[in-house]
Amino acid sequence: MQAIKASSFSPFQINFNSSSFPKHNLYNIHPNYENPISCFPSIQSQNAKFKILTAVSPSVSTESGTPFDEETESVSHVEKFDWYAQWYPIMPICDLDKRRPHGKKVMGMDVVVWWDKNEKEWKVMDDACPHRYAPLSEGRIDQWGRLQCVYHGWCFNGSGDCKFIPQAPRDGPPVHTSKRACATVYPSCVQNDILWFWPNADPLYKDIYLTKRPPYIPELDDSSFSKTFITRDIAYGYELLIENLMDPAHVQYSHYGIMNVPNCLCTVKADREGGRPLDITITKLDVNTITANQGPGRNTFLPPCMYYSYFAFGGPQGITSAESSGSVQEKPSAEKQKKALLVFICIPVSPGHSRIMFASPRNFATWADRIVPRWIFHLGQNLILDSDLYLLHVEEHKLKEIGSYNWHKACYVPTKADAIVAAFRRWLNKYAGGQVDWRGKYSGELPPTPPREQLLDRYWTHTVNCTSCNLAYKGLNALEVILQIASIGVVGIVAASKQGMLSVVVRYSLVTVALLCFVASRWLSHFIYKNFHFHDYDHAFR
Repeated sequence: MQAIKASSFSPFQINFNSSSFPKHNLYNIHPNYENPISCFPSIQSQNAKFKILTAVSPSVSTESGTPFDEETESVSHVEKFDWYAQWYPIMPICDLDKRRPHGKKVMGMDVVVWWDKNEKEWKVMDDACPHRYAPLSEGRIDQWGRLQCVYHGWCFNGSGDCKFIPQAPRDGPPVHTSKRACATVYPSCVQNDILWFWPNADPLYKDIYLTKRPPYIPELDDSSFSKTFITRDIAYGYELLIENLMDPAHVQYSHYGIMNVPNCLCTVKADREGGRPLDITITKLDVNTITANQGPGRNTFLPPCMYYSYFAFGGPQGITSAESSGSVQEKPSAEKQKKALLVFICIPVSPGHSRIMFASPRNFATWADRIVPRWIFHLGQNLILDSDLYLLHVEEHKLKEIGSYNWHKACYVPTKADAIVAAFRRWLNKYAGGQVDWRGKYSGELPPTPPREQLLDRYWTHTVNCTSCNLAYKGLNALEVILQIASIGVVGIVAASKQGMLSVVVRYSLVTVALLCFVASRWLSHFIYKNFHFHDYDHAFR
């Protein structure tokens, strides 16, 4: 049970003795769990018939002729998952700047995100000016609150209408009113402080938010819960990202030395890292949902992007219900029950590239988020992502050679620890075409493996896109320069002073200060590079 607990809270159980992270162990979980009650009825699909699956069931046997031999219905009659009839997240709004446009890629689509101050809404548009297809994300917001293309100055409002063409004669025909001058606008909405968009600009979907909404997590909007978002681009694909998050057994090994795994009540311990059997059971698998019981918690996958785990412990059990308005109602109790969630939002970007958003709302130790800066948390969370990034990148290339529909034959998954991963692969092959539908945008080949330093880059994959880390990065760089100048300045003062003007004690004190400033600047330079640019995690020395 403790192994389940450790893996489930893995993004927070960081080894705070690490030199790259301050010492704040905030997430020690009480060992006495009670069975949690799901708090997500608002985002659960309607109950349907399903089979109980584990990784040792015939449904995921590596000896099966096909991945779905146990199914009695023809695969051709199975309901298919439509990749382009879903909501996709772009970014948490805390990392979006209203003063400029942002370019993002989702589902192989290049989109531009910008704040329309006239309509007081975030807008998502095709990142291509209809004039000559220059990227609108390289443009600016003009003084009237319009999106201006930086190439020729064409201006667009939040509806995509072209409002101004500088090259058009003022007394000539109004060419800017042509439909061909309009930019493509996608339906979008803000939910759970995340900007979502619908990847179909057909007018039929203009009001899609009224009939179909993104998955909703009430705790992300609950003021009694604390949360901190992190977003990072990953150099391996969507399928491997989902699999990795669904796999608790890798935590003790891939992240050894980084994460504090609590002592297990179980006496089974086969090695130094503490790997042990995990009892995971799939309780539902259909086109819209995968659910699994994992010790004291419950895991849910809502395709294509949402995967979350819910835990409740300590105090009496209270039934939580989420209304459509987002309100949360609980049965009153003398002692408030502690609750925590791990919310992973996985975004397909392009073959071999994905993006993860992560938050862990909780109703205990909420003071930590108010005291500890957000970028401090991000240092440890980035280290966790780095520690298995390279091996997953290589694994993806090997699995590409095998093929998605041969996964169950090639991969030997005999234990219950792999139950959720096997269930995801079954969902992917049975309902979703075996892979993300890129609609012919790509050849099907994965990008080549770049140098390790480029593969594990943090600056372009996280720092520049995170308002907190970007501000800290600039501040620390400024502090480094100040220390260097101070060091040189103090040495100059000592050298320029005449003999006898300064006592021996003062002279040696100034030299000591100069030396300390120099050492601090060099240490700070190393700290900045290691935590905001590149951290090479070597498993061999852990």
